[in-house]
Amino acid sequence: MAFESLTERLQSAMNKLRRKGKVSEADVKEMMREIRLALLEADVNFKVVKEFTKKVSDRAVGVEVLESLTPTQQIVKIVDEELTTMLGSESVAINKSAKIPTIVMMVGLQGAGKTTFAGKLANYLKKNEKARPLLIAGDVYRPAAIDQLKVLGQQLEVPVFDMGTDVSPVKIVEKGLEQARENKNDFVLIDTAGRLHIDENLMNELKEIKALAQPSEILLVVDAMTGQDAVTVAESFDEQLAITGVVVTKLDGDTRGGAALSIRAVTGKPIKFVGSGEKLTDLEIFHPDRMSSRILGMGDMLTLIEKAQTDYDDKKAEELAQKMKENSFDFNDFIDQLEQVMNMGPLEDILKMIPGMNNVPGMDKLQVDPKDIARKKAIVYSMTAAERENPDLLNPSRRRRIARGSGNNVIEVNKMIKQFNEAKSMMHKMSNGNMNIPGMDQMLGGGVKGKLGQMAMNRMAKKAKKNKKKKMKKKK
Repeated sequence: MAFESLTERLQSAMNKLRRKGKVSEADVKEMMREIRLALLEADVNFKVVKEFTKKVSDRAVGVEVLESLTPTQQIVKIVDEELTTMLGSESVAINKSAKIPTIVMMVGLQGAGKTTFAGKLANYLKKNEKARPLLIAGDVYRPAAIDQLKVLGQQLEVPVFDMGTDVSPVKIVEKGLEQARENKNDFVLIDTAGRLHIDENLMNELKEIKALAQPSEILLVVDAMTGQDAVTVAESFDEQLAITGVVVTKLDGDTRGGAALSIRAVTGKPIKFVGSGEKLTDLEIFHPDRMSSRILGMGDMLTLIEKAQTDYDDKKAEELAQKMKENSFDFNDFIDQLEQVMNMGPLEDILKMIPGMNNVPGMDKLQVDPKDIARKKAIVYSMTAAERENPDLLNPSRRRRIARGSGNNVIEVNKMIKQFNEAKSMMHKMSNGNMNIPGMDQMLGGGVKGKLGQMAMNRMAKKAKKNKKKKMKKKK
């Protein structure tokens, strides 16, 4: 996963500081050296690193920080704030046209993931904006791109306009826009051609499409795996096309993530979306503050909550909350929850979004085997309806029968039932306001009052206030 080594290095640097009661200027200087090396190793642009470390250092050696009662927490806060600023301070929404359709043009090098992103964006707009998008297949040089877009369109039930590979892309876009206006599509997403490198022919073609379509948004799609080259590509495309935003794909891959940290600072153009997987749902709005939290190992509860809300309706959530409170959570709910969580992505990635989980020993090596999840489901499916609804019925003879039916041994069945009971107990305590759960104090870096927990909770509180104000405005 992107940023893992960077997170490890940054946490290591700050943990050294935490062990000291009083922090000196020399301690800050040593920490900044560690942070500088960590960022350079993550392939962050040298000038960006230099400017970042200078800003943090200047603020961190101030009297109000070093002489405060909690200098380490103050410095962590400064690093978080400056990292957020470097990433762009706040998320930037899609530029919508005053009149329909809003035209979005995707540009980038071949292999960056433009076609896949076009499908993901269509899916996002359909679900979140209740939009009726049209996809235009403008890459005539790679026949597979047209076929791929058609397949994505079929999966999403989104129309795809194409004229094959024998017509110029400019003509295809012209005719596609005519169709969009006739059918009153509110968004048009143009998938353009890429090359293995930037050349004059490619740029001239893109300029012609831009002049014809007059897009509200020109999104440059860059592959996070390309590292510093992504920054060079972003500068070149911006110089010739005046891009409005950047999309970083493959952030789930084995990448150091430096491109995402450098692009905003070097080009001044906001990162609008990040691709975090192969599914059509694996697209996230880029939130600089949340990304900073992830990088610093402070989790990302807001994204975790949003992921859960995407696949969970309010009625189901209320029913589950009531069951947790009444302690009537059963194996049917357990399977339902298991499937909901698996839909959100790899479990190890989800756990790392919880504040402080990066501090738990062995978390960096955690790998959840999908076969283990399948075994748990097999155990539950081997229970009778009565046993699933009333786990207290599971005596030794029933457990032996379940083990035979699910192809497991009794030890595995007992282990799974024990895990279920522990989870049930923890959820009951949490739903009744009892956060005094063994291990939670260390997990949150010194309790909810600890800096990691506190900063995450503060962000959640701010978000909740904003949402409440929005709802009140709508009612008025």
